Amino acid sequence: MTNTMSGLSRPAAATAVPSAPVSRTGAGFGGIGLVLGGTLSVQFGSAVAALLFPRVGPFGTVALRVTIAAVLLLAVCRPRLRGHSRTDWAVAGAFGVALGGMNILFYQAIDRIPLGPAVTLEVLGPLVLSVVAARRAVSLVWAALALAGVFLLGRDGFERLDPTGAGFALAAGALWAAYIVLNSRSGARFPRLDGLVVAMSVAALMSLPLGLAAAGTALLSPGVLALGLAVALLSSGLPYALEVLALRRLPAATFAVLMSLAPAVGALAGFLVLDQTLSASQCAAIVLVMAASAGAVRTGRA
Repeated sequence: MTNTMSGLSRPAAATAVPSAPVSRTGAGFGGIGLVLGGTLSVQFGSAVAALLFPRVGPFGTVALRVTIAAVLLLAVCRPRLRGHSRTDWAVAGAFGVALGGMNILFYQAIDRIPLGPAVTLEVLGPLVLSVVAARRAVSLVWAALALAGVFLLGRDGFERLDPTGAGFALAAGALWAAYIVLNSRSGARFPRLDGLVVAMSVAALMSLPLGLAAAGTALLSPGVLALGLAVALLSSGLPYALEVLALRRLPAATFAVLMSLAPAVGALAGFLVLDQTLSASQCAAIVLVMAASAGAVRTGRA
């Protein structure tokens, strides 16, 4: 997640710093490297999170990731909480609910289906948002391309993927689209990353009771806490920093197009870390959805 397109379960820092025009070719290549580094970090963070599932389950993993990230953000950002209206708090609260729900649903998905297809289905949420926002006839082409990708994923039967897992991924994508909208509105009402800190805290309050109920004291095991910290840093802390630096070097549209690589990176992470393999038709489906995502972003820019 992210906040652009990625797996999120993407971070929200992308809206915090306006993009600057690229002044040098070297800066552009450096920005691309930062974006790819952030994408790799997020998707491999999701793969590491899956390693925690046998010990604390998806709910426990989400609780660790979101709670640790919230604590780190509170310590680093030290948000100013005074002087905000009820509407401001309502927006930040809704942002947190979308953030927490997106992570809970996505982790339920990757507990049931491989990481690559899960990210591919999840990214359909932001893709639909891009198509609707563009309001151009050519947007229907990208929508059709994405639907072709989904058809390929299910050509052998969604039973192979587990229909429940696919449903969780699609639901996570719907909340990802809501997350993008609420992230933007929260960023307009709160300075710096204060809105994100509030939202992450709300998400932690949502996920922690579920994690405690599912895993209990296992969440306090030193090994589990170490992996939870790694997931929080890989999926939240490091990508925030890399994306902020990237947006100082790249136009926002270029940044967003690069984010469409998330399904492929997710598939790579699933293969290397979790030994997950994909069929030829599933790989083709991922390519189609990536192409639709990139095209939708370019159309929106136009």
